[in-house]
Amino acid sequence: MIERDGPLDRAAFLAEIAPACAPVVLRGLCRDWPAARAAARSRQTLLACLETFDSGQVAEAFVGTAAIAGRYDYAADLDGFNFVREAMPLRDALARIDAAADAPESASVYVGSLPVERYLPGFEREHRLAALPDGAVRQHVWIGTASTVACHYDTFDNFACVVAGRRRFTLYPPDAIGDLYVGPIDFTMAGQPTSLAASAPPDDPRYPRFAAARARAITVDLEPGDALYLPKLWWHSVEATAPFNMLVNFWWDAFAIGPDAPYTAMLLAMIAIAERPERERGAWRAYFDHYVFRDRGHPLAHLPAAKHGVLGPLAQGNYGRIRAQVMKWLRGG
Repeated sequence: MIERDGPLDRAAFLAEIAPACAPVVLRGLCRDWPAARAAARSRQTLLACLETFDSGQVAEAFVGTAAIAGRYDYAADLDGFNFVREAMPLRDALARIDAAADAPESASVYVGSLPVERYLPGFEREHRLAALPDGAVRQHVWIGTASTVACHYDTFDNFACVVAGRRRFTLYPPDAIGDLYVGPIDFTMAGQPTSLAASAPPDDPRYPRFAAARARAITVDLEPGDALYLPKLWWHSVEATAPFNMLVNFWWDAFAIGPDAPYTAMLLAMIAIAERPERERGAWRAYFDHYVFRDRGHPLAHLPAAKHGVLGPLAQGNYGRIRAQVMKWLRGG
């Protein structure tokens, strides 16, 4: 695991970090944020800081009994979940988290993935990262008692910044997906599918391939002021280990060329290809490798660039040309 200390500007991020598409720990990256300085003084100072930004919006809180020990997950046999969701104003959720932090034997409470612009407007202006572009970046907050979020992936690149408490990330590379025994994609706890094996007891006989994934796991411990750059599609479980914890994260697509997301393309390919005969799937795999993944270079490298047509650079108008044709076909044209 690569670690880096000190500030990080956009040029350094694009040149030294982004191309590798691998996690990087950034020690002290957000230690000078106003919220981080408030948290260093006391929990109450941080809560008072947040109150100055509170818009009064109702948030959805995850609440779990003491029996689950803060491990938010499916119930047995995927029959629902082991926690409940409660809607309440953010200030009430923070008050409950504050009280629960002093009573570890009580229920665990956390609010997660709250868009800052809706719940804490103005907070984002004082809590920025120089490595990120202006616009197209979504900032969220996660606040709660000690808890564990099940192993999942995100379809966006992520900077996760610890403001208060401590976070332990357990990471698995994207190509470990086949050994993680992933649950449903349309019945999830918070939007993304999760690894059933990573949440199971050690050596659970239902998940024999998980041993291969576990051997590749990377564990990262973050202190207040630290951040983790996590590229899209990396699997991660997240443990908030202190009685009170706050994390701010930034989601964006570091390599977006247009509005279309790779995940959308994958789902469309799934309904078009996944249940075709094995030999036909293999044929389409060869075409995807040739035109999309380009494992042997550009598909028209044997021709002059002037003859590449819509397979020329996407930024030179070909993105729009291909998109228009695809949309026409999807509409039945």
